[in-house]
Amino acid sequence: MAHKIPTRLYLAEDEIPRYWYNIRADMREKPDPILHPGTLRPASFQDLTQVFCKESAAQELDGETRLVEIPQGLQDFYRAYRPSPLVRAYFLEKALDTPAEIYYKHEGTNTSGSHKLNSAAAQAFYAKEEGLSALATETGAGQWGSALAMACAFFGLGLTVYMVKISAEQKPYRKALMETYGAELIPSPSDTTEAGRRILSQDPHTSGSLGCAISEAIEKAVSTKSCRYVLGSVLNHVLLHQSIIGQEVKAAFDKYCIKPDIIIGCAGGGSNLGGLIAPFMGEKLHGASRTRFIAVEPASCPSFTRGRYAYDFGDTAKTTPLIKMYTLGSGFIPSANHAGGLRYHGMNPTLSKLYHDGLLEARAETQRDVFDAAAAFAKTEGILPAPESAHAIKAAVDEALACKKAGEKKTILFGLTGTGYFDMTAYMSYNAKTMTDYIPTNADLEKGFASIPPQPEP
Repeated sequence: MAHKIPTRLYLAEDEIPRYWYNIRADMREKPDPILHPGTLRPASFQDLTQVFCKESAAQELDGETRLVEIPQGLQDFYRAYRPSPLVRAYFLEKALDTPAEIYYKHEGTNTSGSHKLNSAAAQAFYAKEEGLSALATETGAGQWGSALAMACAFFGLGLTVYMVKISAEQKPYRKALMETYGAELIPSPSDTTEAGRRILSQDPHTSGSLGCAISEAIEKAVSTKSCRYVLGSVLNHVLLHQSIIGQEVKAAFDKYCIKPDIIIGCAGGGSNLGGLIAPFMGEKLHGASRTRFIAVEPASCPSFTRGRYAYDFGDTAKTTPLIKMYTLGSGFIPSANHAGGLRYHGMNPTLSKLYHDGLLEARAETQRDVFDAAAAFAKTEGILPAPESAHAIKAAVDEALACKKAGEKKTILFGLTGTGYFDMTAYMSYNAKTMTDYIPTNADLEKGFASIPPQPEP
């Protein structure tokens, strides 16, 4: 009789990774460099340190160092909540009557409620080591802002968070959590910055976007003494920090002799997806794996599936370096009825390159279908998932049902990025059947594409 895999796949404390994995080091064709918007030349360390912490800037530019040591002080912090649970979804498998084996990596067990703490702690640690006294950032659904507030409180840093206005209105308890940790939260766009005032003058009733909030946070950082800007997704140093997720999964899978056939992650800016797939994608780049990788994004903000692969600004005010990525244009404003995060206009450049080269698949899902999957998961596995995570659940369910139809046994892994207990307004809308779907028309997308700058010559 075959040995049954336990429900939870355990790692000992001494098995927690001591290095982050930089997937760019194993890519034959690297992502295109980020460019200084004025000179259109690759951004330098000096350029980036005007905005970012020094270590973050160095990691952003380093495409060659394969393993980056996690500082001891940060390892000590990680041990408070890592390794995160890796769970076999036996009850979901039974409900689906599928021959597939389904696993999920649950990143929502820390107080901030998501995977975002992995990079928030790293960036706060480096800021403290550099001698800074404060940080500024943006947040969409609130996961990143919550995580950074928690990290800044631990490392003794001040924090200002610009939260997308519609999310701030929908999620007052996220505001309460951030303020409990000592952060100042400002709905964006606001009248506290020149960028915010300019955006409001153009559209006083705008619901906001991550691009707007980034503009305000950068302005705050560069105009405040001993302060730097930090970002929770999109950039490569964030993916580096999140690689601890995939490394823990791989260590546990190797321990239990499990090989994943399909790995699925939700995709907004790319931090969770990139961290989850990193070591497995590294194997594929070396020809040692045939694993499929699936990015799942909301149909209302479809940067992978309907965006353009182009150099674009990371913010609405067009103050950031230019990033070669799949983008809807920095001027794209997601629909106000979009309930979760995953509302950024562009995608991480490394993931964009992998997708462009055919190593990564992508699909877009509508909101009500995503919440159907979330409800099914909650009823079977007992965890209320974040709306972001539910995108990955939806694809995992679809793949498991495809296995059932084909009579194939496959091993499916997805990232459960966080819990949905701060998202009850969205669940109330779903339960009341007032939740609606929105898929942008081509004309809607063209408005965002019009904000993409002229492309630099090769």
